Amino acid sequence: MLAFSLALLLEMPRPYWAMASVYITSSQLIGATWSKAVYRMLGTLIGAAGTILLIPNLVNAPELLSIAIALWVGVFLYLSLIDGTPRSYVFMLAGYTVALLGFPILSTPQLTFDIVSARVQEILLGIACASVFSILVLPRTVAATIAAKADAWLDGARRLAIDTLTRRDNNQERDSQRMQLAAAASEIDQLSRHLGYEVSTSANIARGLQRLQQHMLWLLPLLAAIEDRQTGIASHAEASARMAALSARVANWLAHSGQAGQEATQLRSSLGEELSQLDADATWVNAMTAAYALRLRNLIEITLDCQLLRNAIADGSDPDLLPLAFIPDTWTASIQHRDYRLALWSAATAAFSILACCTFWIATGWVDGESAAIFAAVVGSLFAGVDDPLPTYRNFYKIILLVIAVNGIYMFGILPRITTLEMLIAALMPAFVLFGWMSARPATARAGTFLAIFTSVQLALNSSYTGDFASFANGSVSLFFGVVLTAIVSGIVRLSVSEWVAERLLSSNWKTLATVTQGWTWQQSVAIASLMQHRLTLLAARITVVPAEARSNAAHLRQLRTALNIIDLRRANPELSYHARRMIDALLDRLGSVFRTQTAGRLSSELVGPLDDAIAITLQEVASPARNEALIALTGMRFGLFHETPEYEPHEPQEMRLIA
Repeated sequence: MLAFSLALLLEMPRPYWAMASVYITSSQLIGATWSKAVYRMLGTLIGAAGTILLIPNLVNAPELLSIAIALWVGVFLYLSLIDGTPRSYVFMLAGYTVALLGFPILSTPQLTFDIVSARVQEILLGIACASVFSILVLPRTVAATIAAKADAWLDGARRLAIDTLTRRDNNQERDSQRMQLAAAASEIDQLSRHLGYEVSTSANIARGLQRLQQHMLWLLPLLAAIEDRQTGIASHAEASARMAALSARVANWLAHSGQAGQEATQLRSSLGEELSQLDADATWVNAMTAAYALRLRNLIEITLDCQLLRNAIADGSDPDLLPLAFIPDTWTASIQHRDYRLALWSAATAAFSILACCTFWIATGWVDGESAAIFAAVVGSLFAGVDDPLPTYRNFYKIILLVIAVNGIYMFGILPRITTLEMLIAALMPAFVLFGWMSARPATARAGTFLAIFTSVQLALNSSYTGDFASFANGSVSLFFGVVLTAIVSGIVRLSVSEWVAERLLSSNWKTLATVTQGWTWQQSVAIASLMQHRLTLLAARITVVPAEARSNAAHLRQLRTALNIIDLRRANPELSYHARRMIDALLDRLGSVFRTQTAGRLSSELVGPLDDAIAITLQEVASPARNEALIALTGMRFGLFHETPEYEPHEPQEMRLIA
């Protein structure tokens, strides 16, 4: 209401754009509001420049102009989908702003610059009002929200750890918990990208939150590795009983304190004794037990690290001074999965929708057909990331019908009786306060935002009442037609996309594994963990179309754990003997060539022999930290890649089998 009132007082031609911009920009968090404000300003300015470039030059060639606008929207939408961060809003907005600003001014191309300048001013006013309001009224920081979400995430991970160590729940329940935690971690990562816009958050807190997120990325594959180790030693009664007792102690420590102290020290000492069994006479059972013990010790150390980091965040102290057990490269950023082909396909769908509406508009000479093309651009961009768009559009139809009904009530039942600005604000308040309340609730956020934006834009409030039923009916039909035609085009072009996307996600993990065999460093483990866990989040949204075996592998993070083990193996390999190095290098080369062509399903059992040979020759190495690290990594690779094959049998390595 403040933005709308100021726009009226400043005699802006279309003050409703200022009101709509408030709902687009607003967030409950200061940093998110500021970042969205910056992104919206940049996107609006780029879109305005595109409008000034295209409209005057192509207005006399409607077919070429339609193609140009469709291409503009499609290209910027493609960039938005590829970016995948909050910054992607710049590109999306830059795309459909050309349609929003350009189509309504085709009848007055000589005024393009003046009209576009006015729209930009109205939008910037709305952005300014939303930004100032977020600081002054009940401000909430992104840092505090991330810290609260991280606490909830760590509590969930602690419960999963206890369930894993005590074998309390079944495998499917733990798989579901891992997927939920991976999705929550991805949400926290997205939220953290707004931190840079919060001047009230200190650099120490921002770095502490970054380190905490990096530790969170290690927890899920670590817990999955512990579960596999439990299964691996189950057939060895003595080792299984010994490790079950240690696991129970760790679970009890997590349940009662999870803090540094005498119990944590004693646990690490007991686990160190298991690791010491990897001497020159170590057997496969010793290797499995040592790997299990190492992962339990890692769990304790990461838990203690998280406690230190959480305390540092609360105190605002420097996390770089903490005695952390795990210190990743501070310059390593999280990586998100990018599917260039899917982004191109989705952007092309939006462009086709715009062209379809423009073709109908030009062919019929429909005066109000511009609204169909405008909303094809807007809605096609907003729903470009949806695999199966038809259910989403069916729900959106209800919102559009509600918008039309609300606008009709206001335009012909309420506004004719309004005589002052105060009365107008009082009349608008009930509906728009309701829309704002809906926008603030996660369950109704999208519906509330759409209702607020589309109602304010379609209502088109100005300084004087201009209600006309014929214009209202035409505009409403055009709006609904644009949404329906976009839904039809999307439904045809993007039929059965979920299965295709799931297949590409599974294939991408194998290709990443192939890349890891060629050379990733330990410092990059955070990047690969974030990448593969982001893919797990994307797979979880399409879990019904993922084959059962691939679903289990994804939930257990087997490919991620294999990648981390390969990184450990490559780090230890240079310190081994010449024959061991040669055999491990040959193994990695062979695995890399297989991973590059793998799409889904099980790996060939022919690879078990070369992997077992590498384990056998590593067992024969002189006892050393590098040999132990390589052996534990190879053990993890065998569990990750061939968890259902019979366990390793001691034998003499056949080097030629690898070289052949």
